[in-house]
Amino acid sequence: MTTVKIGVDLPMSGGEAPNGAPTNNGILLAIEDANKGGGPYQFEEVLKDDAVNGVHDPAQGAKNIQELLADSAVVAMVASFNSNVGKATIPITNAAGVVQISPSQTNPGLTKPEFGALDVRKAHPDAINYFRVCPTDDLQGPVAADYAFKDLKVRKVAILDDQETYGKGIADEFEKEFKRLGGTVVSHDGIPKGTQDFHAILTAIKAKGPALLFFGGVTTTGGGLIRKQMKDVGLTIPYEGGDGIVEDEFLTVAGEDANGSYGTVAAENAERVPSAQGFLKGYKAKFNSDPGAYSANGYVAAKIIIDAVKAVGPDRAKVRAWVAKLKNYKSIIGTFSFDKNGDTTNKIISVYGVKNGKWEWLTQLNYTL
Repeated sequence: MTTVKIGVDLPMSGGEAPNGAPTNNGILLAIEDANKGGGPYQFEEVLKDDAVNGVHDPAQGAKNIQELLADSAVVAMVASFNSNVGKATIPITNAAGVVQISPSQTNPGLTKPEFGALDVRKAHPDAINYFRVCPTDDLQGPVAADYAFKDLKVRKVAILDDQETYGKGIADEFEKEFKRLGGTVVSHDGIPKGTQDFHAILTAIKAKGPALLFFGGVTTTGGGLIRKQMKDVGLTIPYEGGDGIVEDEFLTVAGEDANGSYGTVAAENAERVPSAQGFLKGYKAKFNSDPGAYSANGYVAAKIIIDAVKAVGPDRAKVRAWVAKLKNYKSIIGTFSFDKNGDTTNKIISVYGVKNGKWEWLTQLNYTL
């Protein structure tokens, strides 16, 4: 029996663990299911943590990818979780011609040429090696804006972003759509890395009279602290973000002030997908917890690699060619293909809200053609 390794790079420690660990659990479950089925290959995970001091770190991610590539038994990778880590790692895997599938990176600049994706695949611009099973922020940002304008009936917003690839990207897309709808953006500010005290900027925002504050970023770059500190300055308005805040760490950091927050996720709620029920049962039995927002996506990303190896063998180049041609792939999150840029054709965005200290699914929008 041949051992085939799947490289994995995720943020697994500190405040990032509530994102990385549940996603990795999905990957582990896919590997376990594959090994139960027998066959000539025994699949094994090689896991790397790209969090440094509890925060995802592009330089660490790049180092991890180099180490994974150095292991010839690593045939492909599930990597990474955060978009700015992807910006650092995709050029490396592209040069090597090795498959990299992300369950959760949503910045359009990682795949779409019109958003600058050719900059991250300079070595082999036409040999797509990076794929993702989630839709992108040029869809997620507008959905968040539409929900604020149409469902929450908001007409004036303030925007903060963490100035990272994901955070600024989704905030910019939110702003464009909110203005297109006829709404007013009273301010849009970037916050310096490492900021812990947001009272001054929140006081300035309050004076401008927004009816909602949108944050582009993740919990560890300020998402939870901003929500908590809004109350300190009397800014008692709804709070909204992208998938970067829809996780348990946000609830922990924001505490009771998390209520009244909203967030979008670039994935369908697995609880609502008939084909995911077996996965959900297996996940809860193995890990004694509910899956995270991207656990099912992690499972699917790993399963694609497993199916590629079963089809063409543990050869990096052949696996890349097989994945690049993926069409009408039946998965636990639905049937989809990869387009010419490596993006999924499955384009579903879910909306969640915090009620009684928990994230609850509210609705979803399906843009699948």
